[in-house]
Amino acid sequence: MLHRKIYQLCCDGREVSIFLRDQQRWIENARIVDIEGDLVTLRYEEDHEDEICSYEEMVRLESIGAVTQKLASVSRGNVEPLVSDDCPEAERIPNHHNDSNPE
Repeated sequence: MLHRKIYQLCCDGREVSIFLRDQQRWIENARIVDIEGDLVTLRYEEDHEDEICSYEEMVRLESIGAVTQKLASVSRGNVEPLVSDDCPEAERIPNHHNDSNPE
């Protein structure tokens, strides 16, 4: 089952985070680029002081304990979300930032 899911993530090309049980560490923002037998090839980048390092790492399928993927993110700042002009009024998020107008 895990093998099929990892294969699907490989085909989708989406970024994932992978927990390696044997090393007790997470690999963040990785792409699964290949699966051959029980070897999974990952590509990812990490910041190290003043440089960004790119890695390609091969891990055994049985060492993967968990795979997560980010579904969505929203800025925490006071930024209004972009709304398409054709978004129906009933589906729009109410604007709570303009509460200075009492009704």
